[in-house]
Amino acid sequence: MTRMNDAPAPRLWYLVPAAGVGSRMQADRPKQYLELTPGGSVLEATLTTLRRALPEAGLCLVLGAEDAYFTPTMVPWQEWLRADGGSERADSVLAGLECLSRVASDDDLVLVHDVARPCVRESDIQALVKAARESDDGAILAAPASDTMKRAAVLSHAVERTDGSAQRIAHTESRTGLWHAFTPQAFPLGLLRTALRAALAEQPERITDEASALEACGRSPVLVPAARDNLKITHPEDLAMARLLLAAREDHADRPRTPA
Repeated sequence: MTRMNDAPAPRLWYLVPAAGVGSRMQADRPKQYLELTPGGSVLEATLTTLRRALPEAGLCLVLGAEDAYFTPTMVPWQEWLRADGGSERADSVLAGLECLSRVASDDDLVLVHDVARPCVRESDIQALVKAARESDDGAILAAPASDTMKRAAVLSHAVERTDGSAQRIAHTESRTGLWHAFTPQAFPLGLLRTALRAALAEQPERITDEASALEACGRSPVLVPAARDNLKITHPEDLAMARLLLAAREDHADRPRTPA
């Protein structure tokens, strides 16, 4: 089924889950409040980029109920919605969708974006919206896997090491057809809300992103090729890399253009 060409475009919304504590960063505060740009946090940098990419979009920000670091001045929207986050990311996203459902239509397009991805490119967000509007199953930003993929051997006690200690290779996985999933991920509000509700009720352990909830319902979201520098800040070294990326972009934007 294809959307009618003369139908009005759905309204756009960003849904940004920002209720996590980011324990792997080993910092004194959640990673979204760490300084990324001079005087600015990860949260502020991410929201600023989102706003520039789609200034017409609304915002629902999902925060921890007891968040002591957030201040409204961090948000570059005059009007926006706030929802309280849940125990897991999927719970927070569903809480945001329920909040949006009070003011938005089920046909409105919702772009769910990780607050810890401040380096997403504005052109990629715009390409995602175009693809999602042409698909009944939504779309996500992604990039084909280019590294050689190794499967670690299963340990005899059936518990994978997470402390960095050495593991042995079981075999090499084919990377043919494998993609790295990024955000934003864009879906009609009603479709995503229904899929998340069902997935959380039936198989919550399989919900690693919004697309996986759609997949569990038999849907096939579109993969939209995106720049590989859309990194997610998870570990301390990621923060340093994000700073370099954003500084390089600012330097490039500030350079005077020489006439051809």
